[in-house]
Amino acid sequence: MPAIHLPDQPAPSAPLSPGYSAGGVLYVSGQVANAPDGGILVGDFEAEVEGTLDNVEKVLAAGGATWDDVVKVGVYLSNSLLFAPFNEIYARRLGDHRPARTALIVDFGHPNVRVEVDAVAHVGSAA
Repeated sequence: MPAIHLPDQPAPSAPLSPGYSAGGVLYVSGQVANAPDGGILVGDFEAEVEGTLDNVEKVLAAGGATWDDVVKVGVYLSNSLLFAPFNEIYARRLGDHRPARTALIVDFGHPNVRVEVDAVAHVGSAA
C-alpha cells in the first residue's frame, strides 16, 4: 500500500496520510512536533524543531528512506525571526546534505505551532 501510517503517532486530524509513496518517490506530509500526550508540543523552539524533524525522519524511515534520500524540503515558520534559529538546527541535523528547499512564513491558525516541515525523497530506481 503506498500510503504510510505510523502506528506510534496520533492519527492525523485532517484527511491525509503522513506519507505516500509513488513511482520511487516518497512524499512526506507536513509534520509538526507532538507532545507526549499526542497534542502539539509547546515551549522551547529548539525542541519543537527537533520534534518536527524527528517526525519527518519517522515517515522517511517508514517509507524506506533517510535524510540522505531527500531531494526537496518545505519549511513553514510562523515568524521570520525564527528563520535563523531554524537554520542552525536544520544544518546540524542534515550535516553536509543540502536538498532543495523552500521556506515560507505562514499563519498556522494554531497559536502554538511555529514550524512545519514536509519533504520529498527518492527511494527507488524510477523517479
